[in-house]
Amino acid sequence: MRNGYQGILPAMQCPMKENFEIDYDELQRFANWLVNFKGVNGLVTNGHTGEIFSLSPKERAEVTKAVVEAVNGKVPVISGIAVEGIQEGIDQAAMLKDAGADGLLVMPFHHWLRFGFSPDHVIEYFSDLGKTSGLNLVAHIYPAWTKANYSSKLLGELSKLEWVTTIKLGTREMSQYARDIKSIRENGEGVTILTCHDEYLLASMVQGVDGALVGFASFIPDRIAELYDCVKKGDLKGAQRIQEWILPLKEAVYASGEPSGEAHARMKTAMFLSGRLKCDAVRRPTKKPEGSAYQKIKSAVQGAGF
Repeated sequence: MRNGYQGILPAMQCPMKENFEIDYDELQRFANWLVNFKGVNGLVTNGHTGEIFSLSPKERAEVTKAVVEAVNGKVPVISGIAVEGIQEGIDQAAMLKDAGADGLLVMPFHHWLRFGFSPDHVIEYFSDLGKTSGLNLVAHIYPAWTKANYSSKLLGELSKLEWVTTIKLGTREMSQYARDIKSIRENGEGVTILTCHDEYLLASMVQGVDGALVGFASFIPDRIAELYDCVKKGDLKGAQRIQEWILPLKEAVYASGEPSGEAHARMKTAMFLSGRLKCDAVRRPTKKPEGSAYQKIKSAVQGAGF
């Protein structure tokens, strides 16, 4: 049976110590803090916000296991999976399932960013992951301008697969975004749609989605849950007020652009300055913000009243 995820699913940071080792005690404290917020219906480990590309496959499984143990069944835990081939994906999925993951956030093969792909490659990968793991699959949709973006037609076909329960929609081209939603709704009975547009949440929420899977929700889960609640109620004025409060933090973290590795480091620093995390260490080659970028984050955090 499908188990489509809905509501707010924070893509978690991966807390680290100053020596760049993963701080598992802090990770578990952080997970327990997040699940206490109304509207948080799941946690996501090993996303881009969680610095997946700096973690080994073993570390990814250990991070997931630690979060699963911390939340103790209060919410499902979904783990990101980023590989370069089907067999590697099957192997990592088995590790993540053993760690207690309820689902997988399936990123495209990153060589597709360079060379592109055929639609049957995507269907085969998701089919094999679903058959071998038995886990719920969340398709991570990359921006329209990348060669790894899935077309609206392909999203419709993908949504028909019994293992695909949720689409994390990050199209970032609003005309295609609307077509993508339409195609998923027409083809994927029971498939849920989560926006992952951290940098313009309200604009993407009002298109008729089922929630948000965003890194920003690990920083301000209460405000993003309130924003989505306003959208569901049709309270546009209330939603606009919340979005306006979010704006300075968003500008400081995302620097008026799309999420990036440096943006994830900036958000970690903002969370450190606001008391959300006790350390803002990030692994190389990503670096902590300095100079004017740091001052902008500090001013935004102070202005938000933390």
